Order: sequence, then structure tokens, then C-alpha cells
Amino acid sequence: MNIPSIERLEKVYGESVKSAKRLSALAENFQKKYAHDKAEFFSAPGRTEIIGNHTDHNGGKVIAGSIDLDTIGAAYPNNSSVIHITSEGYDKEIVVDIAKLDSVVKGGGTVALLAGMMEGAQKFGFQVGGFDAYVSTNVIAAAGVSSSASFEMLVCTIVNYFFNDGAMSCADYAKIGKYSENVYWNKASGMMDQMACAVGGPVLFDFANGSQPEYKPLTFSFEKKGYRLVIVNTGKGHADLSEEYSGIPNEMKEAAKVLGVELLCETNLDALLAHANEIENDRALLRAVHFFEENRRVDAMAEAIEKEDIENVLRLVKESGTSSWELLQNCYSLQNCKEQKITRTLALTELFLQGIGDGVCRVHGGGFAGVIMCLVPLAEAENYVKYIATYVGESNVYPMNIRAVGAIRI
Repeated sequence: MNIPSIERLEKVYGESVKSAKRLSALAENFQKKYAHDKAEFFSAPGRTEIIGNHTDHNGGKVIAGSIDLDTIGAAYPNNSSVIHITSEGYDKEIVVDIAKLDSVVKGGGTVALLAGMMEGAQKFGFQVGGFDAYVSTNVIAAAGVSSSASFEMLVCTIVNYFFNDGAMSCADYAKIGKYSENVYWNKASGMMDQMACAVGGPVLFDFANGSQPEYKPLTFSFEKKGYRLVIVNTGKGHADLSEEYSGIPNEMKEAAKVLGVELLCETNLDALLAHANEIENDRALLRAVHFFEENRRVDAMAEAIEKEDIENVLRLVKESGTSSWELLQNCYSLQNCKEQKITRTLALTELFLQGIGDGVCRVHGGGFAGVIMCLVPLAEAENYVKYIATYVGESNVYPMNIRAVGAIRI
């Protein structure tokens, strides 16, 4: 069983030694588990949200990028209606019979997610079929870099290659993932996570057009501008916080309804202010203000990126993080307000950045728990990693880069 060529690995990973070793182990485990003598190899990255926190679900704008942590899979069709997936590190095999999707219990779990994707793919006009896959990931789980979306995009890439002759677009992938999370996980998520994982590289997204988001690849590298992107897992995942997570889009829509529209993208800040006294839910008003100001910041950052103005990029990241903390209010959970791993790690990071006089940090992703993002000068990156590791543990600190390639058959 041959793994992808050095050239292919270099294109995806920028190197071929570590990735070849990883894929060789994947191939061996796949053959041992499922006895296929052939395999195709697939990869889908996690994602980092650079700016545009919690705007996608109300038709807003986001700049996000895929990262060099990914979910990989060796897979091959099995000529049946049953999907078998073994995920490295988990004892229980994921099994879904496409012919019996009605029997799958909704509400959470990987089986439900996979079943929802198969149902979604068929609803959107695509073919599905049974396959065997062995999957491995180094994307941080339940922590805001979209481990679930990475898995979803991997599955979509497999289904697209084996059963649809490449006819599915990145937007189709994202719609399928969103459908599954909305219907089978009861999670009111948008499409940003899936799109960022699927497209690859830094990308400007505009979700105003609903199921067909517009996107524009951007040419930008933090590293070339002298900064390292560091993702810090603060020590508590957000897997059990779906209710609070879903409260954000729901409250934004609550404010939109007062303005006579369904989504905030259909109106503007002036209209919000004109009707502010009619919105009884104060937090809904604050979250709506965040939405409009965050959209403004996304446009400003796209302009700063085009001008390669790193000072303005950093300023806007910091402003976005402050807005998430103060207006969006997704830095800790009200279920247990004394546990504040996000704000604790942000505060400790701010002390370090103040000490060196450079860099920014902010909550990352869905929030409430999970990870923060830090942009630190390259010369201080190692010092920051050592510093913050004393509070969260070395294994929870991830210096990383933006990956140029999205979800792909390698």
C-alpha cells in the first residue's frame, strides 16, 4: 500500500519526513483493521479564526485560516451501505448504516454527526455509500480550533472523491456539516468553521448570502511579518456548553426580530440604535452591537492585510478580543462563573505581552471555554511558550502556522 508522493506531501505539509511517517502508520493500521490492500489518503485541517468572532451565523464577515494541525484518514469503499470508521485513540468503532439513518439517536456524539452528514449530503443532491476508514488527528479536541469541523470536512472529502467524482464544492461541504450540527447535534452553528477547514489558507468570508457564502483568499503570513501564532488550550473544553454557545446566535436573532428582519446582516447599527429601547434583553443588544462593530473590523483588517500593515492588523485583533469579552460575553460560562480558564489565561498572557511591549491575544473560536490565540514576536515566542506552559502545561501550548491547503485527497 503506497502512501502519497514526496511532492504531494510537500504541497500539503511543506515537508515530507514527518508526514510520510504519520501516513505510513495510518496505512498500516488501516490495512490491519479492515484488510484492504488499497487505500486513498485524505486530510482536513483545523482552523484558526483571526477576526470575526460569532458573526457567521447572522450573515456576517470573518477572516479565518486553516492551520497546520489536521485530521487524516486512509479510506476505501466497501460496496455496502455501511460506513465503518476507526478513530485512533478511541476503542469504539463508529458505524453508521446509510439505509437506517432514522434509527440513529440525535443529540450528540460522532455517530449522530456522521449520520447527519449522510442525511445532509443526500438532501443536497449528492451520492453516498459505504466505506471503511482509519482516522487520526492532532487537532485539539473540544477547544475552539474546530476538531469536529475538521472531521466533517475529512468525511466530505472522502464522500466527494469516492461517490461524487469531485462535484461537491467547499460550500457544499460546509452546508452538510452545518446541517448535521444543527439537526443531529442541536447546535445552532453557522458555516465558518467548515468553510475555513475546507478552503485552506487565510480567507475572507462573507456569509450574507446564506447557503452560498462568498470567499476571497488572502495573501498574508504572520511569520513573514515577524509574529508567531500560538494557540493555548486553557484546560477546559467547551463540548458541554452547547446551550450557551447557541445562545449567541439566538439572541442576535432576537435583536434582529425587533428590527423587523431575521438576521442582523439584513440591517445596520443605526437601525439597532434607533430601536435599542425596544430590545428588552440587554445582552442581546450588546451582542448585536458586537456583530456590527466586528463586521466593520473585518473589513478594516482585509484592507490592512492588503497594505501589509501589521500594526493595524494587531490593533484590530486586540479590539476584536476586547469586544468578545465585554459585548459578546463568551469568555466564561454562567453555568459556573467562578471557573474562568479563558479570562485567566488572557490575563496572564497580557502580563507577558505588557512586559515585552508587543503582541496581542484574544479569545478564540466559540469561547466560554477552550482556547485563546496569541500573536507574539518571533524573538519572544519561545519565552512565551515556556511562560504560559507553567500555568496550562506544555502539552497545551501550540505554536503553529497557517496552512495553505484545505480539505484534500492527498
